Amino acid sequence: MNIHEYQAKALLKEYGAPVAAGVPIMTEADVDAAIDALPGPLYVVKSQIHAGGRGKGKFKELPEDAKGGVRLAFNPDEVRSHVKEMLGNTLVTKQTGPAGKQVNRLYLEDGADIDRELYLSVLVDRETGMVSFVASTEGGMDIEAVAEETPDLIHTIGIDPATGCTPADVAKLVSAFKLDGDAAKDAENLFPILYNAFVEKDMSLLEVNPLIVMKDGHLRVLDAKMSFDGNAEFRHPELQELRDLSEEDEKEIEASKYDLAYIALDGDIGCMVNGAGLAMATMDIIKLYGAEPANFLDVGGGATVEKVTAAFKIITSDPNVKGILVNIFGGIMRCDVIAEGVVTAVKDVGLKVPLVVRLEGTKVEEGKKIINESGLDVVAADDLDDAAQKIVKAVKG
Repeated sequence: MNIHEYQAKALLKEYGAPVAAGVPIMTEADVDAAIDALPGPLYVVKSQIHAGGRGKGKFKELPEDAKGGVRLAFNPDEVRSHVKEMLGNTLVTKQTGPAGKQVNRLYLEDGADIDRELYLSVLVDRETGMVSFVASTEGGMDIEAVAEETPDLIHTIGIDPATGCTPADVAKLVSAFKLDGDAAKDAENLFPILYNAFVEKDMSLLEVNPLIVMKDGHLRVLDAKMSFDGNAEFRHPELQELRDLSEEDEKEIEASKYDLAYIALDGDIGCMVNGAGLAMATMDIIKLYGAEPANFLDVGGGATVEKVTAAFKIITSDPNVKGILVNIFGGIMRCDVIAEGVVTAVKDVGLKVPLVVRLEGTKVEEGKKIINESGLDVVAADDLDDAAQKIVKAVKG
């Protein structure tokens, strides 16, 4: 689960991190109260969407030379003008894709006198199995570009879970950022705060880009991005209140109701598979034969008929889907349950696109019998390679 910048900053503020004063804006009627709550005269108006690159983004409804999704305002009238242009319009960034995302929330923040911009993130390093800080003096830029062009400017500091973020770890970060004076003193408090927030809230990512050194020498969190581990949601009911469903794909929201692992993609072949590894292999082989998967969908090892029916309906609700591949290996999952779910779903929603089914494993003969006696126009496949070729051929005509 992702949350907005203003929500992330509010959470960090509870932990004691230095963040600027700011007020969320949901409607134009909120603007004057937000302005009155801040000291001015410099304000920052920030689009709140779950995507990066907002500052360099473009609004679809505005001229090409219009300012991006993060704007400075030097007086209240400029704030009102920016809010009127930005709120409700569609912002396109590198991360949103060409469709963009509608800006339904803004964040009005007190301005800052910036001396230096730094990059900092906290994440789980899969190579070491530890929570690690990633630090660079090149803040405010795409960290991917920094990693490619100047990898020596990126430093990774792993944190021992037995000790947490120690003074020695802080010293390494201070050195990586070349901090001194008040900034180095602020770091002694800030970096343990960020580590503790990451661990206690079961985050999968905490990114501060940029972390700034202000002209008065102190540190401030200028931007904050947070993602949370979905497997730990049951431990944090307070975080569910921060979920913004308007930022999520409707099909993914529906899938979460049935505990389905579903991610929408840009292709035209819908996939229903059991097991994440098999799902990845299915997507890969579809691409191998020249087509693109429309989704990742793992129904899991203990799927019921209801769950499979829901999965099939979600796939068919995608208007981009021109064909469906059901690829099931019945280990824990039984092929007859999958077959019953597919038949039930097709009878409910109809079948307007080609359907290829490959079943293997537990109760495979019973599953094939259910499919064959259903009267459905289904193409059977002997193995995964055969299934992929048949669905790609059916879609491409």
